[in-house]
Amino acid sequence: MSRLSENRTVRESSSSTSAEFSIEERRILLAIAHRAILSTYAEQAPPAAFAPHLSDFRGVFTTLYLEGDLRGCVGYAMPIAPLYRAVSETARAAAFEDSRFLPVTEEEAPRLEVSLSVLSRLSPIQAEKVEVGRHGLVVCLGARRGLLLPQVPVEYDWDRETFLAQTCRKAGLPFDAWRTGATLEAFTAEVFGDSDLSS
Repeated sequence: MSRLSENRTVRESSSSTSAEFSIEERRILLAIAHRAILSTYAEQAPPAAFAPHLSDFRGVFTTLYLEGDLRGCVGYAMPIAPLYRAVSETARAAAFEDSRFLPVTEEEAPRLEVSLSVLSRLSPIQAEKVEVGRHGLVVCLGARRGLLLPQVPVEYDWDRETFLAQTCRKAGLPFDAWRTGATLEAFTAEVFGDSDLSS
């Protein structure tokens, strides 16, 4: 299962592409994430009926915050499960399996803020075509693979070459591996969270 932990703090940001998911669909997906976490401590009602395209196989990252601080982030870079199920599984993993943090406690669980980054399908890209703020990147060479979400270079004010180098670093590769044989794939992400729905 190609689940990857995102090793950079990611904050809610607007995707540069038009919104694919309605307010109601966003609300449903966020509710699924919360239920997945809270069900560890108490039985939760099943999610409401949802639009058919929420069953499409999509990659997704679930990021958790507690009082503004990163509390966990885990995702599927590849579309290996229906979106509603991928959200549930990555939310639970972000809460309890992100090795950078202790598992979320029963007291913390209701106070978590959730952000979802729903990914487009990966497609090959040339380095000079990478657009900071629009594209997320996957760099691969041999068995090594690194991924950074589109909002990461924006948050850190990276230019394109720094973004490429840092994605190589995430894969455990030399910073210039993108010039020397590593393959590049790009994706976009629609990013939304609890804070967007409460405004």
